[in-house]
Amino acid sequence: MIEHKSPEDIQRMHVTGQFVGQVLAELADLAAVGVNLLDLEHHARRRIEERGAESCYWDYAPSFGKGPFRNVVCLSVNDAVLHGLPHSYKLRDGDLLTMDMAVSIDGWAADSAHSVVVGTPAEEDLRLIEATEVALEAAIKVAQPGNRLGDISAAIGSVAAEYGYPVNLEFGGHGIGRTMHEDLHIPNDGRPGRGWKLRSGLTIAIEPWFAAGTNKIVFDPDGWTIRSADGSRTAHSEHTVAITEAGPLVLTRRPQSHTGLQDRQKSSVSGR
Repeated sequence: MIEHKSPEDIQRMHVTGQFVGQVLAELADLAAVGVNLLDLEHHARRRIEERGAESCYWDYAPSFGKGPFRNVVCLSVNDAVLHGLPHSYKLRDGDLLTMDMAVSIDGWAADSAHSVVVGTPAEEDLRLIEATEVALEAAIKVAQPGNRLGDISAAIGSVAAEYGYPVNLEFGGHGIGRTMHEDLHIPNDGRPGRGWKLRSGLTIAIEPWFAAGTNKIVFDPDGWTIRSADGSRTAHSEHTVAITEAGPLVLTRRPQSHTGLQDRQKSSVSGR
């Protein structure tokens, strides 16, 4: 069942979303050469406990997983892009790290993902991350009442094509609200003007993710971590978005100071 939220419900989700955005910004700032992935996991655990929130990942057990997920953040490195299982690994110079986190506060969930480069960035990795961010903003722009779900998918697919990246359709965005996954699957490519009609009060997680060289994926033996089948680098950007009469409202924006840090990193590589 697709539930359309009231303005009060959306405000409650916004509180959760602001917390998720803040913690992801903290994790991105902590991610440095020599830092263990488990240190990032434990920081997220502490912040969730301090806030009195609940992780949407802990005990998450979908059909594709291997047993319940017993962590609070997905940490995926280089060719890993989704559901990365935190483990003892010290980040290396040039690693591309994707962090994905969903929590619930007072019964309302928010979900977001962010990719960064640790240490010295390669231009092609920053371009890949940029493609997911541009695709996400393009999709948010068309998340307007009266448009269709296919408009969101088409916006993402168009950006992927522009950058020359293939698109996997197995995993994409989804409805969100009282639980992390609600009805509506949002593929990362599609045809405009098709699909569910968007109405005010709909809350969705939009999450473009691309691999540099393939649209095929493989699973690690841990049953969770999803990688590009050809070993190429991957990136993933995600926001929880509410559709309102005034336009799309992004509920999981990260603090502006963190966004500026990422912009400076990109500029240092491009020479601008």
